[in-house]
Amino acid sequence: MNAADDKTIVREYFNSTGFDRWRRIYGDGEVNKVQLDIRNGHQQTVDTVLDWLKADNNLPELSICDAGCGVGSLSIPLAVDGAKVYASDISEKMVEEGKDRAKQTLGNGENPTFAVQDLESLSGSYHTVICLDVLIHYPQEKADEMISHLCSLAQSRIILSFAPKTCALTILKKIGSFFPGPSKATRAYLHREADVVRILENNGFCVQRQAMTKTRFYFSRLLEATRE
Repeated sequence: MNAADDKTIVREYFNSTGFDRWRRIYGDGEVNKVQLDIRNGHQQTVDTVLDWLKADNNLPELSICDAGCGVGSLSIPLAVDGAKVYASDISEKMVEEGKDRAKQTLGNGENPTFAVQDLESLSGSYHTVICLDVLIHYPQEKADEMISHLCSLAQSRIILSFAPKTCALTILKKIGSFFPGPSKATRAYLHREADVVRILENNGFCVQRQAMTKTRFYFSRLLEATRE
């Protein structure tokens, strides 16, 4: 399968069976133990990003692109805190769910702005570009292109999360337990941190903050990089 096939698989998955599964995981309804573990892990990653941005005390001054926004788990609290947020996702169903959740939280406003777009078609210029839990769906060659494109949109800062390629996680992936459940419609790609850092540096960014979220079924390395 090539990268184009991966993008098609991701889009179709999150517009069908994957949407219902991940809407529950990213929500607050009843889920099984594995889904609850992934929900908690994802929320830890979101909370870390929010903590980083709030610590800088300038959220109301920022324009932020949330690339691969899902149902708005990060976009909505950023908008609540005053940032101007452009939120996009490859899945139309995810975007519609995000709009509904934003309306419930913020009313009928224009912030966040939601759009159905894949990462390659994103344009514009933003103070901060954020991409959480998206790179796991794409192989390294495609991730190189995606990260470089996101860097081109960022005036000052980029924040990325990815599943780190370590010996332990590689073994987990090979035995099929990295993403549990009967439907494994999207492949789970692991990325070497050194490769991600190299791409950021090649695009003029330097890593400033980093964190690791690790639960039983959720593994996410988080990097914040700023323009040098």
